[in-house]
Amino acid sequence: MRAPRALAALLLLTSLTLAGCAGSDSSTDAQNAGGAAERAPGDAKGGAGYGGDEAAAGKPADSGAGRGGTPQQPSLAPAHIIRTAELDVEVKDAPKALAAARRTAERAGGRVENETTERLDDTHVSSRVVLRVPQEHYDSVLAELAGAGKLQSRKADAKDVTDQVVDVESRIATQRASVTRVRELMERATKLSDVVTLEGQLSSRQAALESLLAQQAALKDRTTLATITLSLSETEREESGKQDDDPGFLDALAGGWGALVATLRWITVAIGAVAPFAAVGALLYALWRWLVRRRLPKRPVAAAVSVPAAAPAPGTDQD
Repeated sequence: MRAPRALAALLLLTSLTLAGCAGSDSSTDAQNAGGAAERAPGDAKGGAGYGGDEAAAGKPADSGAGRGGTPQQPSLAPAHIIRTAELDVEVKDAPKALAAARRTAERAGGRVENETTERLDDTHVSSRVVLRVPQEHYDSVLAELAGAGKLQSRKADAKDVTDQVVDVESRIATQRASVTRVRELMERATKLSDVVTLEGQLSSRQAALESLLAQQAALKDRTTLATITLSLSETEREESGKQDDDPGFLDALAGGWGALVATLRWITVAIGAVAPFAAVGALLYALWRWLVRRRLPKRPVAAAVSVPAAAPAPGTDQD
């Protein structure tokens, strides 16, 4: 009886051992098969990598790879930058340089916003012009303006206002939704008091929305067009040569002619100044002759005195 029991126990132990080994092999095979299944999408693209994980997560396997397997950077929101620059350039002819600056801005698709020109000491011309040019042509226009003459100073500034632009856009969307809600409430309102209250709310919210839209337009203008302030000054002209201290014949002749012309001019001025008085004096004299002089008593005419003929001398014969 013991032999069959021992044989049965031996067979039971052997079967349990074989079942355990088979279970271990099947578990190992299942794990290997699962890993192969997870790597299959990645291997289909040419090798193991992040493709399988992205496929398992519901993303395309090639979303992070470009041509040739090069990873692509995620697209970022466009930056909004305000660019300004100030240039001080010394040129030979300020009006010509100013006209050239205008043409440069117009070729780039910009415009002249402000312009000031003044003459100093009747010898030098100074100009100041504010140009607005597109952002994509900012560097080329700035380089061309700086090369128009001798650069004295240059100052450039760039201010990133992307956060401000995004904030204004978000506030605009919120304000528009608020205005829409108030209008819907006004359409459903039945009481006059409710309508009046909602109209006040709508008016204030529309005013806030218009203010935000104005801020957005100003930011768009400043970020779309760069501002360049150009100052142009002419080069000081040096005298060609020193003049002699001793005057020559031509100098004396020119001086004498100038003195003669000045004397004649002053005499003419004096005559012109005296002429009205002389005319009044002549008129008064004529009136005096005509009114006063003829009323005066006339002087008596002296009586003619007859002179007797002289007696002949004695001893003379009379005819």
